[in-house]
Amino acid sequence: MIARAIKNVCLWPKLDSLGGPTSFQRRLMAGLRAQGVEVHHNPEDPDCQVILLIGGTRYLDVLWRARRRGIRILQRLDGMNWLHRRRFMGLRYALRAEYANLNLAFIRRFLADGVIYQSQFARTWWQRVYGGGERWQQVIYNGVDLATFAPYGMHERPADRWRVMVVEGHLRGGSALGLENAIHFVRALQAQETRPVELWIAGDVPEAERAQVTSLAQDVSLTWTGVVSAQRIAYLDRSAHLLFSAELHPACPNAVIEALACGLPVVGFDTGALAEIVVPSTGRVVPYGADPWRLQPPRVEPLVTASREILAGWEAFSRGARQRAEAAFGLEMMTTRYLEAFQAILE
Repeated sequence: MIARAIKNVCLWPKLDSLGGPTSFQRRLMAGLRAQGVEVHHNPEDPDCQVILLIGGTRYLDVLWRARRRGIRILQRLDGMNWLHRRRFMGLRYALRAEYANLNLAFIRRFLADGVIYQSQFARTWWQRVYGGGERWQQVIYNGVDLATFAPYGMHERPADRWRVMVVEGHLRGGSALGLENAIHFVRALQAQETRPVELWIAGDVPEAERAQVTSLAQDVSLTWTGVVSAQRIAYLDRSAHLLFSAELHPACPNAVIEALACGLPVVGFDTGALAEIVVPSTGRVVPYGADPWRLQPPRVEPLVTASREILAGWEAFSRGARQRAEAAFGLEMMTTRYLEAFQAILE
């Protein structure tokens, strides 16, 4: 069979919010256009060959019509909504979360010609809950612009203290538990270090959660940066010594990949896909020490021990982080993998 050239791709829906999916869409769009592919957000485009559905949509009729016209549908999936089952965040939130899970599962089963999972963890999770049987599936990790996220460039990394960074798009509701873990971790690290330790948090954190964490961190040096641009995140990553991955069960955390690209070693607990991304030369992933699915508090002592090892050999870990990003998480590599996926479901 003669391979069909990929000329016209729809990335749908158009995303314009804070967080990983929007960053992914913008990066992939730039990468595809650099390869000469026409990219847009119109699934009704008569020349469209493939729709890459980022998550789900309530407009199922649009997907049905696309299938009838012979357009292939590739669904990109990360994890599922689950925090509402462990921590009450309101009935409306819970209903919306359950609806979103069912919507994603329905499209995956009945409408998608193929599924791209963001990690092995995400694939295993979906297949455990909803079974296998995808028409076609593959794992493709997120990628970043290695020129924007790089160890060289302006920074203000302090020489007289250790700086721990937390970067997340949104931290609210049950997700705020990650910030509490960060406070406990930094406090325990400070207890064993002669050099002062400070915590910087970047991202969208509602005022109520921010006040709660600030109250908990009375004896911890804490700085809130708020929501920042991609260029600012790179600057902040270069200005830190460690990134603490605060999210529980991340499917493929962009903040971790961005940190590695900036040469910032990463530490965190072994939940989600973190152990797939952070290898021994780039940081440390340690056992949680409890049940994260039940939002139980972790054991921070192993994390402190691992972090002190990284800080003692920081330059080597920083080089390892950048090398890992160059080998596995470049934007060009991600774009090539997606082009291959589009080609596979067209054959």
